[in-house]
Amino acid sequence: MNTIDTILDEIIRREGGYVHHPADRGGPTNFGITAQTLGAWRKLGQPATAAEVQVLTEMEARDIYRQQYITGPGFEAITHPALLHLLVDTGVHSGPKRAVQWLQSALDVTADGVIGPKTRSALAVADQDVLYGKVLGQRLRHLGRLITNDPKQSAFAAGWMNRMAEFVEGTV
Repeated sequence: MNTIDTILDEIIRREGGYVHHPADRGGPTNFGITAQTLGAWRKLGQPATAAEVQVLTEMEARDIYRQQYITGPGFEAITHPALLHLLVDTGVHSGPKRAVQWLQSALDVTADGVIGPKTRSALAVADQDVLYGKVLGQRLRHLGRLITNDPKQSAFAAGWMNRMAEFVEGTV
């Protein structure tokens, strides 16, 4: 099994099946795919309905993840498996543009959210383990700010911290 398939397996495992939690700002999700993402993917011109999200197949979810969270943001340029996994998971949780911006910030290049030639050049000479730590730190701080700024999000704190612990411990 290749690295991307393994990453997708882990994301599906972490996200689980259909959930419609009242505090989730993304609304109903299935395999971690929100109504907004599914509606855009299917070109509906609006978010998908809860019923449409509920019947989303795992295969379609994997296609969405592969296109919108790996290929689209340019994460295939990442050769370090742990960093790739962290960036894809970060994109799923906080948006792929934000994940790219955190990578760019760690690389000390313009954080425009697009992996272009300057980002790729900086990435080629960077210590990937150091980048991993910097991106993970930004993600942890972001999650803390989400909870601080919107206390309703504390409903997800334990799950988010369990997810982050996997990345800290290197078990992903």
